[in-house]
Amino acid sequence: MELRHRPKLGNMLAMFAVAVPLAAAPPLRAEFPDRPIRLVVPFAPGGGTDLIARTFGAALARELGQPVIVENKSGGGTIIGSDFVAKSPPDGATLLIATFAHAVNPSLQPRLPYDTETAFAPVALIGRSHNVLVVRPDSPFTSVADIIAAARADPNKLTYASQGNGTSAHLAGELFRNLAKAELTHVPYRGAGPALTDLLGGQVDMMFATSAAAGALIASKRLRALATTAPPGASALDGIPALADTGLPGYIVESWYGIYAAAGTPPRIIARLNEASGRAVEAAEF
Repeated sequence: MELRHRPKLGNMLAMFAVAVPLAAAPPLRAEFPDRPIRLVVPFAPGGGTDLIARTFGAALARELGQPVIVENKSGGGTIIGSDFVAKSPPDGATLLIATFAHAVNPSLQPRLPYDTETAFAPVALIGRSHNVLVVRPDSPFTSVADIIAAARADPNKLTYASQGNGTSAHLAGELFRNLAKAELTHVPYRGAGPALTDLLGGQVDMMFATSAAAGALIASKRLRALATTAPPGASALDGIPALADTGLPGYIVESWYGIYAAAGTPPRIIARLNEASGRAVEAAEF
């Protein structure tokens, strides 16, 4: 079972790949952009998506010659922020940084306030990464085997945090539970920032955090990394094994970050944003 092969996720990545090639920007009118750009993060401040949005936004602002203002609109597993962008004027001035949850939510939420496949115009895929299973440095768990043994011995006692329902951290935990045949309790938050705060404070036991969210905490040894969700034989972190190599064959989870505008945004504006995004992701800081 590979979450990256779910039909919805595949459709979303395919849209980015074919909708607006980075090199194909037609001649553009001078009026766009003529005002600041709003970049909506559908999570609370302090998480990986927030960090990526602010780093990307600074580079995008240089490319567009206009300020890019990052706004956090969290809640509902990214639905609140996504709905805000879906209902915004289709003029390219309001953008969404979407993640794995954007593709998964239609399968989890039967009554979304928007149609995911028709309410948005894809602008650019700006990043892909894997998650990492992290615990506190003082945790009694020093391996994946430790967690599996404890979860089987006392089902649902162990808790794992996520940045919200339907996010990569949530479904990474569900895939772990399924393949390991070990029951864990999911604790969703409004973003990775508050989830990691509670992990550090001992309110939850672990998290399948995104690399962007947990990287600095791992580097500073405030969190201990046990495994990544990368394919077998690969790892986003030196010396940290893939979960697929720790006794869970078939375990792979990939997260991604993409930029969307409201449906109906003129193609010339999408092309301009796509072109600028392509250059922004090449910026050294990003």
